[in-house]
Amino acid sequence: MLLNYTQAGAGNNLVLLHGLFGSSDNLAQLAKYLSEFFLVTNIDLPNHGASAHSPSHSYLDMARDLTDTLAALNIDKCHLFGHSMGGKAAMTFALLNPKKVASLIVEDISPVTYPNRHQDVFDALTELNLPQLTSRNQAVSQLNQKINSMGISQFLAKNLQRNGDSWQWKMNLPVLQKAYPDIAAFPQNIGQAYQGATLFIKGMDSDYITAEHQNDILQRFPKAQVKVIQGTGHWIHAEKPNIFNKIVADFLQKQEC
Repeated sequence: MLLNYTQAGAGNNLVLLHGLFGSSDNLAQLAKYLSEFFLVTNIDLPNHGASAHSPSHSYLDMARDLTDTLAALNIDKCHLFGHSMGGKAAMTFALLNPKKVASLIVEDISPVTYPNRHQDVFDALTELNLPQLTSRNQAVSQLNQKINSMGISQFLAKNLQRNGDSWQWKMNLPVLQKAYPDIAAFPQNIGQAYQGATLFIKGMDSDYITAEHQNDILQRFPKAQVKVIQGTGHWIHAEKPNIFNKIVADFLQKQEC
C-alpha cells in the first residue's frame, strides 16, 4: 500500500515517521528545519492522517507499506527517523532492510513490549459522541474530562475532520484499538542486528527508554548512541524543538548516505 507523504528540500533522502494517533503534521517543524540539508519525505503511516485505512496494523505491515512507498519514490537508501510508534516502525524496517537505511534515529521508544498505557485514551476516543459534536473545541473539552491533559486532548482532536454536517476520525480507530497489543509490542526474530549508525533520543522525564532496555537496544542496534534531553517528556520534538532539531541535524550530517 502506498502511503501519503509530503516532500521538501534537496540532497540525501531522509524519511520521517510519526507516532500513534498522529500524522505527518506532528513532525512538520522538524521536516522544515531538516529540509535545508536533506530531501525530507514526511509520511502518514497506515490508518493515520491521509493514508489509506487497512484491516491490520502491525510493524511488519508498516515496514511493507514503507517499502512500497519508497520504491514508488525511487528512494533506494535513506536516513530514517521515527517517533514512538514510528520509531518502532523505523527499527523494524531497518532490521528487515539494513542496506536501505543509511542511519537510524529513534525518538523516545525502545524495541520492547510496553504495558497498556493508552486505555484511557481509547476510552475517551470511543466514548466521544461524534453525531452530536458541534465543534472541535467541544471535542477537546469532552476528551479532557476523561484524559485530564489539555495538550493530549488537543493533539487527539486534530484527528477529527468534517464530513458534511458531521465529524469523523481521520485515523482508523477500530483497527488501532484492536491492534494495540501489536503496537505495544515489538516484532521478534526479524532480520539480523542493524549495524548502521543509530541514535536514540530520550526525554529525561519520560520512562519509554530506561536502563533496563539497554540490552534490548544494543542486541539489535550495536552502534546505538543515546542522547538525553533535560526537561522533556515523550514529545521531545515539540517540547524543545530547537535543541532537538540541532541534535538530529548534527547526527545526520556526520553520516554518509
